[in-house]
Amino acid sequence: MRVDVATLQRFYAGPLGRAAQRMAARRLASLWAHADGLDVLGFGYAAPYLERFRAGARRVALAMPAAQGAHAWPAHARGLVCVAEDARLPFVDALFDRVLIVHGLEEAENARALLREVWRVTAPEGRLVVIVANRVGLWARAEHTPFGHGRPYSRSQLANLLSEAMFEPAARARALYLPPVGWLARLAYPFERAGAALWAPFGGLLLMEAVKRLSAEPNAGARRRAASLQPARAT
Repeated sequence: MRVDVATLQRFYAGPLGRAAQRMAARRLASLWAHADGLDVLGFGYAAPYLERFRAGARRVALAMPAAQGAHAWPAHARGLVCVAEDARLPFVDALFDRVLIVHGLEEAENARALLREVWRVTAPEGRLVVIVANRVGLWARAEHTPFGHGRPYSRSQLANLLSEAMFEPAARARALYLPPVGWLARLAYPFERAGAALWAPFGGLLLMEAVKRLSAEPNAGARRRAASLQPARAT
């Protein structure tokens, strides 16, 4: 059962949600500096992470799962949201150059079917970034946050799943070393610097970028090590 949209809205309006968005967005920027002139799709609850791409992208759309519910976005412009079933996205084939999944994979009824549908709507050589709770991180155990629900992933589990869906893992990153405790949210940047240097595998979130291939070698993700990003410096 998916976390409902009202709960997600409350989380991102609070200190922990704002800290999580900032830390994940920094790492996302290391993968996608911009999306100028590109068609971009978000799936799940990706609105807090898509905002930075709206000005430059040719098209931005956000598909929110029916089981999660939806709200209008952006607040003061033409709506860009649609409601969709996981395995039935309302888009033509090969439409999007970039796809971002946040709060979409962990609670999917059939993660493989979802990724195959995402593959269908992604352009050849298009890029997908998935942000999920890290299996060994503290946030996967924090049920008072949306990241503590559904199935968390290890790096190898996520790479294998993407490979099975004919995406080639290309880069990975971790983010959110802040413990999921509200009063610590103001210390997110110091925790991020220390965590990346001292306990890198235990970031709360795992980000993985993958490229759509028209043919894929079975289990390629298990044998091919995705490129590792250097920790971004806090600003």
